[in-house]
Amino acid sequence: MLTTSSMRILLVDDEIELTDPLSRVLTREGYSVDAAYDGTSGSNQAQAGSYDLLILDWMLPGKTGLEICQELRRQGKTTPVLFLTAKDTLDDRVEGLDAGADDYLVKPFELRELLARVRALLRRSGVESSYTTTGRLIVADLELDGENQIAYRQGRIIELSQKESQLLQYFMEHSGQLLTHAQILQHLWQNDEQPSSNVIAALIRLLRRKIEVGSEAPLIHTCYGKGYRFGAASVELV
Repeated sequence: MLTTSSMRILLVDDEIELTDPLSRVLTREGYSVDAAYDGTSGSNQAQAGSYDLLILDWMLPGKTGLEICQELRRQGKTTPVLFLTAKDTLDDRVEGLDAGADDYLVKPFELRELLARVRALLRRSGVESSYTTTGRLIVADLELDGENQIAYRQGRIIELSQKESQLLQYFMEHSGQLLTHAQILQHLWQNDEQPSSNVIAALIRLLRRKIEVGSEAPLIHTCYGKGYRFGAASVELV
């Protein structure tokens, strides 16, 4: 079962007759959806919010979807971008992809195809997590058996302490989401007396040594002064 409740999508399109129904559909699919109806508002929301996916119309009043995408890429932000547009020539598609878009869907489109592309982009970016039929949690190539405090990666068996297992499960269930030190402390210790934030840093160092060995891709990303993100894809760290 895919875990979508923590995933945030920004939908920017000036066609209200498309944007509002599509927002409702994505919400029913379990995503948290924000909408904007012009390029300026959409750009401001994209800059201010922490989104897992941007769905942008190409032609927008104020600022085009192409310009929004180009600005984000110049800033080093790697949030997946899906263009919705009536532009359907090869040159248009090349221009959109060269601007940093990850996918391109020509209007009119089938809703099933849009939802499939959304799921594919989130999987590709390491945002979506899933549970196996045995209840194990999977993100990228890492699998967690939380009940037995064991993880698996590239054939390795990784034994975890109770707190390491709890922290890893929290990360994996919120893959792609910024988690602050305060959120992590509250989750791991809840009603118990909470230790200093240095304990979190030490616990994450120990966890990294276990789940990120040799040439394996980093999964825990430090957002300096803010907290941590978990996922296989590179993310904005500042």
